[in-house]
Amino acid sequence: MKRIIKGAIALFEAESNDKKVRETVESFIEEIKTGGDAGVRAISEKLDKWSPENFKLSDAQIKEIIGSLSSQVIEDIKFAQTQIRNFAQHQKDALKDIEVETLPGVFLGHKNIPVNSVGCYVPGGRYPMVASAHMSVLTAKVAGVKRVIACTPPIKGEIPAATVAAMYMAGADEIYLLGGVQAIAAMALGTESIDAVDMIVGPGNAYVAEAKRQLFGKIGIDLLAGPTETLVIADDTCDAEICATDLLGQAEHGPTSPAILLTNSEKLAYDTIKEVERQLTILPTADIASISWRDYGQVILVDTIDELVAEADAIASEHVQVMTENPRYFLDKMTNYGGLFLGQYTNVAYGDKVIGTNHTLPTKHGAKYTGGLWVGKFMKTCTYQEIRTPEASAMIGEYCSRLCEIENFAGHKEQADIRVRRYKK
Repeated sequence: MKRIIKGAIALFEAESNDKKVRETVESFIEEIKTGGDAGVRAISEKLDKWSPENFKLSDAQIKEIIGSLSSQVIEDIKFAQTQIRNFAQHQKDALKDIEVETLPGVFLGHKNIPVNSVGCYVPGGRYPMVASAHMSVLTAKVAGVKRVIACTPPIKGEIPAATVAAMYMAGADEIYLLGGVQAIAAMALGTESIDAVDMIVGPGNAYVAEAKRQLFGKIGIDLLAGPTETLVIADDTCDAEICATDLLGQAEHGPTSPAILLTNSEKLAYDTIKEVERQLTILPTADIASISWRDYGQVILVDTIDELVAEADAIASEHVQVMTENPRYFLDKMTNYGGLFLGQYTNVAYGDKVIGTNHTLPTKHGAKYTGGLWVGKFMKTCTYQEIRTPEASAMIGEYCSRLCEIENFAGHKEQADIRVRRYKK
């Protein structure tokens, strides 16, 4: 039986469907569609007070920016990128081209072909998302994408040096200091100075997500990311301090980020609520995390392990952290999650920043039908067919002809019939 120990005002808030957001994005896209670079510059000046001579960073600028960073920062970025590159390469190695003879003389196959060009958006703002450069640019390069461009906004008029360094070290072919809707639209539509791409990936705020939604179809996207979500599944083998730490570690993302504790321990449920309140008195980002916890935080109590699994699958959270006696039970049984983090030695921050898996994951129940960003998202699995003998063509043709007749497709039928007439012995 499920009991809500602490409820939320709403679990999900569909920011991208907000009328104001939608209309603002529509107007910006139209301005860039008609005005090109001038439209991009006008919006950037209005929103970011940023209007340089060229939004694209030159090689000399990039080298100067990287040179401003400490050797420790560079080393840490290298370490993170090594982990992400290694895992992405293992994923790519699991993708195989195939060709099989399904009937005598009939050969079917598929090839995994990288997208030709990709635009990667790396958010800025209060939290410059350096790790998003690894997750998008580097993964696209491992996939074999020929042209990868990257955009990130200035932060209060300053260049986010670590983000630029990460983009460059990940292999970006072009780097633009450009943010928000204007970056998404410029990459998708193209301007006089920015060639359009075939696909755009990366997280962002409600306006960025809405821009990706409106431009989807003209370009491909990874997914529509909403506010960060975390679900902690814990039993009495876990303590309240670590539960509270892991909930607030994700609640600090923003004031609408759901953080949920799901447990079969009543003591842990109440102890965690108390511990969250204690930590909020000392957490430097409590101004954000406290609002998120107040409005979107939940504590759910159930009786059994199977109920933990069922409720977790119903929630379908972006991040699911399992701290129970047997965490791999959830790996075996759960079906709906963006990323799974097993055991108290593991945590979501590791996945967000360094461990090697991709941190761009589905939100708002998206885990019920898709996984997150990975090498395979940058590749098209394209099929091909080849019939190598006249006998096989005639045999397939007879079946095809009759099936086309059922559907009243006369032209399709004749495509089959002409081959039956020519090749049947």
